[in-house]
Amino acid sequence: MTTKGPISQFIETHYLHFNAAALVDAAKGYEAQLDSGAKMLVSLAGAMSTAELGKSFAEMIRQDKVQIISCTGANLEEDIMNLVAHSHYKRVPNYRDLTPQDEWDLLEKGLNRVTDTCIPEHEAFRRLQKHIHKIWKDAEAKGERYLPHEYMYKMLLSGVLEQYYEIDVKDSWMYAAAEKNLPIVCPGWEDSTMGNIFASYVLKGELKASTMKSGIEYMTFLADWYTENSKNGIGFFQIGGGIAGDFPICVVPMLYQDMERPETPFWSYFCQISDSTTSYGSYSGAVPNEKITWGKLDIDTPKFIIESDATIVAPLIFAYLLGQ
Repeated sequence: MTTKGPISQFIETHYLHFNAAALVDAAKGYEAQLDSGAKMLVSLAGAMSTAELGKSFAEMIRQDKVQIISCTGANLEEDIMNLVAHSHYKRVPNYRDLTPQDEWDLLEKGLNRVTDTCIPEHEAFRRLQKHIHKIWKDAEAKGERYLPHEYMYKMLLSGVLEQYYEIDVKDSWMYAAAEKNLPIVCPGWEDSTMGNIFASYVLKGELKASTMKSGIEYMTFLADWYTENSKNGIGFFQIGGGIAGDFPICVVPMLYQDMERPETPFWSYFCQISDSTTSYGSYSGAVPNEKITWGKLDIDTPKFIIESDATIVAPLIFAYLLGQ
């Protein structure tokens, strides 16, 4: 193993207790999984792409530190939006002080707020819309059907967006994933801006709903992928909660129970970065041990939960894994 760089040395020196220690333990556990020949799924919830996670996550992809991704439709598209419209984003550090009128003013300027960052509608959403619409239409004309992320990969690799690039493409995790044709599952893609736009074309009679492959097809793809790749174990690194984590983790009990394949191995590692309160039936805030009862994790599966802000924690763990 190569010598760790200054970021890793810093966290090993100072991150000794509580959530800080859990961060280091989880990073070392992740590294041990890869060293043992296991593969890793990373799930992205929240607004991690708008938080520019690509600055560290893209290199994780390039260095084969992640073998499959589960993400929300928002994270799928917002990384590309940041790539083509970065200079048009507006940061609002005093977002806690905004009045309803201030929020309305942002809407009228075409600025959709995600905490302290506003995504520019015209330069981001609409800039992508015209190009992805053509790719959807071309596929339909040929009688072809693809998964949501496959259309995004086609758009990125075609080069039609290069004229708009406003950041270094090495900081786009979606571009890094497209170059490797990395497997992605994107459950609930309909709950995204591009999903809403696609639905609008279906309503207008311009596209067929069947031109877009469904969430069930994502699950069946994942089931086959898990079966083919779990010989040495597959770990689960979850950023946030929600459907990006809930959907893929269920593939194990589905294979074991519903497909009646008791030889299916449990997830071999589990870590969640969460700010969800552990109470009142919150699945996102459930402690890892609860997943044992659902047939997702084994008694001895290494389990970690880091109760903190993923925008702080994830880049530090990725830096450790990259030897920085």
